[in-house]
Amino acid sequence: MSPALPTSRLGRIVRGTGPGLLLAHGAGGGIDANYGPIMDTLTAQHTVIGPDYPGTGRTERAEAPLTLNGLADELVATAIEEGQDTFAIAGYSLGSPVAIRAATRHPDRVTALILTAGFAHPNPRFLLAAKLWRDLLCAGDLEQLAAFVSLIGLSAPALDAINQDGLDTALKTTAATIPPGTPDHLDLLINHVDVRADLAALTVPTLVISTTLDQLVTPHHHRQLAEAIPGARYAEIATGHLPFIEQPEQWATLISNFLRDSNT
Repeated sequence: MSPALPTSRLGRIVRGTGPGLLLAHGAGGGIDANYGPIMDTLTAQHTVIGPDYPGTGRTERAEAPLTLNGLADELVATAIEEGQDTFAIAGYSLGSPVAIRAATRHPDRVTALILTAGFAHPNPRFLLAAKLWRDLLCAGDLEQLAAFVSLIGLSAPALDAINQDGLDTALKTTAATIPPGTPDHLDLLINHVDVRADLAALTVPTLVISTTLDQLVTPHHHRQLAEAIPGARYAEIATGHLPFIEQPEQWATLISNFLRDSNT
């Protein structure tokens, strides 16, 4: 029996018509930042519900620490409040374990999963990067943080193709647009994300999309998901951790084709 759902406090966008598609974004991201570049493709065939986590976009920062169950339940509640009783979930980065937990807690609601640049549990290398990200943020060193996030978030080919002026501008933009809830997202990631025991219980059609040049959530994590989820399909994009910047059209096509093929 699914647990009772809260009233969602999450600000959200709702666009499009058709079957429901709930979006779960990454840590320190947001719906506009992570899904904006592919939103037109997603809304062409689906009613897309995009909730911003606490402290990002349209949602105020939470007063209490975030929990994986709480965030998963609130995302599901948001979709239901917007008239979607059943829906697929597309999870990116931290949104992948959020989506997985939502599917195992509310199996009567979730019809399919798309997990991009995802992970079940951060390994020591990933934890090292996440803790450094959090420490730079908490120290208020936003210029160094922007440099670190760009270095580890973008692929080497993408960074190599940027000239110095373009890179300087991108770093300034990154430093100026860090969501206030990012420390809370990182604390959740570092201390509370472990959905390894959930994976075998998933019964819905699932697509795992590996960002093969990812230096933050490395392909090790993507393969772990694909191998442990029964019947999961697996696809690859030659991109770093930010497919919405490096390969948005290819990313959008993989998602929309999978949803079409699985009739969701």
